[in-house]
Amino acid sequence: MGWVRTPYALGEGELLAQPVQFDHRHHVVDDGIDCRYCHSTVETAPSAGLPSADRCMNCHSQVWNQSPLLAAVREAYYEGRPLRWQRVHRLPDFVFFDHSVHVNNGIGCETCHGRVDRMARVYQTRPLTMGWCLGCHRDPEKNLRPLDQITAMGWKPAGSAARLGAKLAKAYAIRPSTDCWACHR
Repeated sequence: MGWVRTPYALGEGELLAQPVQFDHRHHVVDDGIDCRYCHSTVETAPSAGLPSADRCMNCHSQVWNQSPLLAAVREAYYEGRPLRWQRVHRLPDFVFFDHSVHVNNGIGCETCHGRVDRMARVYQTRPLTMGWCLGCHRDPEKNLRPLDQITAMGWKPAGSAARLGAKLAKAYAIRPSTDCWACHR
């Protein structure tokens, strides 16, 4: 039973083969692309969404448009088929998670996904277990940030994190549920 709680069993640190060698460091840091550009439904839907070939080609029809690294993107785009991204952050099928509820209530991308701006290939950095999630639901203040800092990697509050968290919890009317039905539907 202890093995199922190990980072290996939980998928932490696992590097998955993706259809495109997408370097988040380059796109986030060098190009300044906000998470919400590629993950366009993160504020409006349970799923954050994954970038389509159309989204990639918005830039790559002009930049690196002949690169062999982007052959899969061009093929998917011209054939009108989706890119087959591999899910990195996996929750069991019996768990319901809504990205929009979290990001619209002050939980930053970095809280669950780690410093994506430092990853050549994204990997899971948190256990995403029920206990880990309940820890945040029971004490969300330490993870709250201003809404204009949701996608900011490495963001730190200017003053006391506890004081800011309490202020934001009140402003956002944060009362996360710890009832089973909140995640198990």
